[in-house]
Amino acid sequence: MKLGLSTYTLTWSVGVPGYEPPPQPLTAEALVKLTRGYGLGLLQIADNLPLHAMSDGELLALKRVADEHGVELEVGTRGSEPELLLRYLGIAGMLGSSIVRTIVTTPDLAAAEAQIREVLPAFEAANVMLAIENHGLHTTGQLVQLFQNLRHGHVGCCLDTVNSFGALEAPDHVIRALSPYLVNLHIKDFDIKRVDHMMGFTILGTPAGAGRLDIQGLKEIIEANGKAGVNAILELWTPYAKSVRDTIATERDWLEQSIAYLRSVHFIEEDLRYATGNVERESL
Repeated sequence: MKLGLSTYTLTWSVGVPGYEPPPQPLTAEALVKLTRGYGLGLLQIADNLPLHAMSDGELLALKRVADEHGVELEVGTRGSEPELLLRYLGIAGMLGSSIVRTIVTTPDLAAAEAQIREVLPAFEAANVMLAIENHGLHTTGQLVQLFQNLRHGHVGCCLDTVNSFGALEAPDHVIRALSPYLVNLHIKDFDIKRVDHMMGFTILGTPAGAGRLDIQGLKEIIEANGKAGVNAILELWTPYAKSVRDTIATERDWLEQSIAYLRSVHFIEEDLRYATGNVERESL
């Protein structure tokens, strides 16, 4: 399993709407260099750094930087509208991405299914996988039904280990139910804490290995479903600290802890040329 970073690994460094901007917002090219600096060769660029806002020239320049640093790119967006998905299929072709990750944003899964069916022939012709992420709007059962209805070799699940709390579902159930359809994995660890007045709980992000996610169990379930070859993307729910600058520092610390942990439990394949890492710290 190959480990990669995402624009949602260093979300505060990219910029979060409604908060002050980071002192030096991370660009896609800076993220490529930072990914390689940590000894990794995979980067997923999602909807918080929208690729459709870049010109063809900018996309080609990004591809050149990625090739120079030996970093594979994956593209992501949100929505199921055919014109959007086909646009991202074209971007995937330009960047050499084997997937387009998306989120179904409408509660009407029947309508989304019809939209997805419309674009699947183009995805098949381009040999690109459409990876639909569980994001809390729909239950696991609804998503399983969607994949069973579609029954197509070029659509599957981008499985996020935490998002389905929004649908009142625990990770162990979600992982077991969606792993048969897995084409891309988002590793996100978490903790659940009772609030100080004892009337309620909060779900908080943690570095990988520091929370309640059973990462070894996750690996075993994935392997049992014959999905050990999928790419795994590290994502972080880093809580806001005193300032965006302080939060970015925490985010970077969590990134380093997470990669160290995932290496220590042999969750990922190592690229021995870069395993020690050479982080370009000036990028942040």
